[in-house]
Amino acid sequence: MQNNPVYAQNSRGKFESTIIHAFSQILFDINKIATDLLFFSKEEIGYVEIPNKLSTGSSIMPHKKNPDVLELLRAKYHVVVSYEFQIKSMMANLVSGYNRDVQLTKESTIKTFKISQNCMRIISLVFEQIKVNEENCKRDMTEEIYAIHEVYRLVEKGIPFREAYRTVSKKFF
Repeated sequence: MQNNPVYAQNSRGKFESTIIHAFSQILFDINKIATDLLFFSKEEIGYVEIPNKLSTGSSIMPHKKNPDVLELLRAKYHVVVSYEFQIKSMMANLVSGYNRDVQLTKESTIKTFKISQNCMRIISLVFEQIKVNEENCKRDMTEEIYAIHEVYRLVEKGIPFREAYRTVSKKFF
C-alpha cells in the first residue's frame, strides 16, 4: 500500500519494471546456461547430450537433432528484457496523474510471469534429462587446463610469478 499519493502517481510502471527486471536476471542465467549447453552439446565437443524428447529433427538433414528447447530458452531472456524496456519507455514521459497508457503495463508484466515460470520449468526438465558424456569430458582434461595451478605451485616455492609463468608456458609453446 502506498500512503503518499504523489509517490503513487509518480511510481506508475516502476514496480512493474522492477519485477520484470528481477525476472530478467533469472532468465539471464537461464540464457547463459542454455548457451553453454548448446555449445557443449555440439557434435564436435559432445560433453553433454540433449535427449531426443527435448529436440526436434532437422527439416533437411535427417541425421541432425535441433536443440530447440535450449534455443528458445536462450531467446526468452531477450523477450523479457524488451518488456522491461517497453514499460520504462512508455512511462518515462507521462505527466503526473492518471494516464490511460498505464494499463498497457499489465500485459507485459503478466507475460513476463508466464514466460519466466515456463522457462524455469523447462530448464528443470533439461537438467533432469541431460546426459553428461564423461568420456568426452575426460578426453579434454588436458595438461594446459592446470597450467595456472602449476604457476601458483612454483610461486608458493618462492619463484616470482613472471618467472613461474614463463617456465610453465615453455611446456606448451
